[in-house]
Amino acid sequence: MTASVNNRPVAAALSMLSAMATIGFIDNFVGEISAHVSVWQFIWMRSTVMFPLLILMSLVGLGTLWAVRWRPVLARATIITCAMVLYFGSLGLMPITQALAGLFTSPIWVLLINLVFMRRRIGPWRIAAVFIGFAGILLVLQPGTDGFGLSMLMPVAAGLFYAVSSIATRSWCAGESALALLGTNMAVMWVVGGLATLLLGITPLEQQDFLTRSPSWEIWPIVPYILLQAVGSLTGVFLIIRAYQMDEPTNVAVFEYSVMLFGPVFAFLLFGQGVNGLQAIGIAMIAASGVIIAIRSK
Repeated sequence: MTASVNNRPVAAALSMLSAMATIGFIDNFVGEISAHVSVWQFIWMRSTVMFPLLILMSLVGLGTLWAVRWRPVLARATIITCAMVLYFGSLGLMPITQALAGLFTSPIWVLLINLVFMRRRIGPWRIAAVFIGFAGILLVLQPGTDGFGLSMLMPVAAGLFYAVSSIATRSWCAGESALALLGTNMAVMWVVGGLATLLLGITPLEQQDFLTRSPSWEIWPIVPYILLQAVGSLTGVFLIIRAYQMDEPTNVAVFEYSVMLFGPVFAFLLFGQGVNGLQAIGIAMIAASGVIIAIRSK
């Protein structure tokens, strides 16, 4: 009874909506960054800027950066690094609408992992949600059309890794500080991004795109975007954590899907990117499947 009295559903919803609006806004600029550096150099620079901000957050009492158990925390960080590299990489190759639609297949993957590997039973509503979400993926990615390529599967793979990291957060990292999880995340991304950038500098590839571009130090045009990503990401994560602290997770999770509205709206306002009718229906179906899964998981 005490927990329900202390819940603040309106404040939690506003906090999550603010987080999703922030993320939907800042991720639109990854496309601008992709014209200058590789995804590896981007995540290295982003992590470098975020470290001092994380230390400051720890000093003002928002949590500890020191993990209780390093092995599971590092394992989770490695998995989520795979998710973020695939997601950010896809943002440089396709509109944000398609990248977000792929990433937000993660609840479907969580459900399938629980069903296949953990042998947990799911009811007809969540089974229906899987089929709705899968149909939505097909409408957004549109396989068989001229615009479809293997790169379109990158955000879906990101959704799979993100789903595994979500399960790992609950089952491996209970009791860890959110700041410790985030700090370890940034450390792994910094190492991976730095090593890949160094390797591309030593052995440059003939094809030069967001995934394979050699290091560039003509970075001043994108410094504002890197700073925006670092500050915006930390702000978004902090608001997400606050949202989950103020209400039941299954209630809060529903509002995460607002990013699939904020992202395309900002993409249209900033860069004139639009979606066709089938893709809009697909986005709505993926969001609906996630909402059904969140509600029926109570």
